[in-house]
Amino acid sequence: MTNRQQWTMIASVVTTAVFGVALAIKLRPQINPVEIGSSAPAFGATDLRANKPATLADYRGQVVLVNIWATWCPPCRAEMPSMEKLYKKLRGTDFRIAAVSVDGDAFHLEGSQPPSGILAFADTLGLTFDILHDPSGEIRKAYDTFGVPESYLIDRNGVIVKRVIGAANWEDPVNEMLIRRLQNEK
Repeated sequence: MTNRQQWTMIASVVTTAVFGVALAIKLRPQINPVEIGSSAPAFGATDLRANKPATLADYRGQVVLVNIWATWCPPCRAEMPSMEKLYKKLRGTDFRIAAVSVDGDAFHLEGSQPPSGILAFADTLGLTFDILHDPSGEIRKAYDTFGVPESYLIDRNGVIVKRVIGAANWEDPVNEMLIRRLQNEK
């Protein structure tokens, strides 16, 4: 191999490495989906009870359970009572639940409810935690969800501590202990 061929090969390897690193940096958010230990993505929705915009920033400094759900989803309906029991048990602390309905999103329009139907659904179940609505479904994209329900426990600093795909029993003592531990961290 001549000197010229060696330098051409070195230049090709260096160029390939530079482009590979640049591509990896650009694709990193897609390669590393939302996961435990990462910052919770910002989202925008409407607080249906207060009839005003709501964002993740509204919950900053508190431990928050972000639950992505829909009225047409049987597992969502099944887990909501346990979320309400946990919420009532921790009422008066800095624990909040932001249940974000994606009714009307592009992923699933059939069976979706308008905001009044979502509130009626929540009232039927006796839910007292925050009922939010994101009809665009942008939260599903931001959180890279697999479906509904999907939940994220987020600490005071906005870091995801737990991710649950599917329905969960939120009144399980393990969940309460985790939330209380997060509340005690400064």
